[in-house]
Amino acid sequence: MVTVAGNGDAEPGRRDGWTDLPQRAAELVELLRSNAARTEQERRVVEENLVALDEAGLFGVTVPERFGGRQASVRTLVEVGSELGRGCGSTAWATSLINVSGWLVGLYPERAQREVYGQNPHARACSVLPPHGTSRAADGGRVVNGRWGFASGCLHAQWALLGVSDTDASGTRTDQGLALVPMDELRVEDTWHVAGMRGTGSNTLVAEDVFVPGHRLLSVPGAMRGEYPTEFADEVLYRAAFVPALALSLAGPLLGLARGGLELVLASLGEGRGISHTFYEQAREAPATQLQLAEAARLIDTAALHLRRAADDVDDWAARGRHMPTFDRIRVRMDIGTIARCSREALDILLSVHGARSFADASPLQRIWRDLETGSRHAMVNPAIATEMYGRALLGIEDQITPLI
Repeated sequence: MVTVAGNGDAEPGRRDGWTDLPQRAAELVELLRSNAARTEQERRVVEENLVALDEAGLFGVTVPERFGGRQASVRTLVEVGSELGRGCGSTAWATSLINVSGWLVGLYPERAQREVYGQNPHARACSVLPPHGTSRAADGGRVVNGRWGFASGCLHAQWALLGVSDTDASGTRTDQGLALVPMDELRVEDTWHVAGMRGTGSNTLVAEDVFVPGHRLLSVPGAMRGEYPTEFADEVLYRAAFVPALALSLAGPLLGLARGGLELVLASLGEGRGISHTFYEQAREAPATQLQLAEAARLIDTAALHLRRAADDVDDWAARGRHMPTFDRIRVRMDIGTIARCSREALDILLSVHGARSFADASPLQRIWRDLETGSRHAMVNPAIATEMYGRALLGIEDQITPLI
C-alpha cells in the first residue's frame, strides 16, 4: 500500500510530546474501516470502536493531565482526527467533537473540571455552541431551557456543553453562555436521519428547567476574547484561541475521509482491472488514471499542509501566552474552508477514477462520499463564508459577517 499525505509520523521540531497519539489512531484504522458499515447502520459508533479508542487514550487527547489526560495540542487533535477519518468518518467526527468538548471543559474553573473528571477520568462530553437555549437567573446560577440539534457524540457522552442566551427579568439578552450540564439531566430526541455521517448520532438534546450553577457557565463573548475562567494559566492548551480550535476539530476528519478514499482507490488499481470500453487492460497504465491520481493526491497534500499550518498557528499563539490576532484567526477559517474544498475535489476525482461501481451499496467509497459531502457542509467549515471573511480581512475591512472569529 502506498501512503500518501500521511500526517501521523513523528516529525522533527514538534513542540508537544504526544507524537504517539496519531500513531495510535493509525493503528485503529483497519478496525474502524471494518466496522464502518455497521456504525452507519446502527447510527452510532459501535461499542468495539469505543472500547478501542478508550484503551488507546484517544478520548483523552485534550483532557488535563491533572485528571490523567494527555493535554496534547491542537495539532495533535487534528492529526488524530485525520488518521481516524481514514477508517470511518462517523467515528472520527464523533471522537474529534468529543475531544474538542474535553478542551472546552478545560477552560472552566477547576471546580467544574473536577465535577466532570474527579470521579471518572474517562468522562466524555459533547457540545453545541449556538445559543438555542435560554437561561434565567436563579440563586447561585441559572435555569436553562432549550433544544439543541446536531449534538455529535451525545450518545457516548456523560456531559454536554450547551449554548444559551442569558436574559434578565425583562427578557432582554445580556450575554451568551455555554452551560455545562450532566447528560442525565437532559433528554435525547432521535432526530439524526441523514444521508451522511449517520453514525455520529448527532441527535437533539432537550433541557427543561435544568439548574446550572454559576461555575458551570462560560461566557462565549469572553471566550472569543481569550478570557477563560480556568485558574491554570500556565497550561498552554487551554490558552488556544476559542473559535479556531473549535473549527479545526471539524477539519481533521474531512481530510481523513479523502485520504481513506485515495487509499482504497490505489488498492483497487493494484488488482489489475481495466477500463471499460477502452483497450486498457489495466487502468493503472492509462495516462488519464495517472494524471487524475496525481491531481487527487496534490489536493489532499494541499489540504494537509493547510491543516498543519492552521493548527500550528493556534498552538504558537497559545505558547506565547498571547491572544491570537483577528487576522490570524480569520486565516485559520480560510485554511479550514480550503481543507473542505480540496478534500471534496480530491474525492470527486477519485470517484471518477474508480467509476460507477463507486456507488454500489457494497462499496465503501459511496459512504465516504456521503460522509464527506455531509461533514464539509458544517456551517463553521463553509468555504464561501471563509473566503468572504478572508477577503474582507485582506482589504482591512473591520466589519465582518460573523462574530465567530
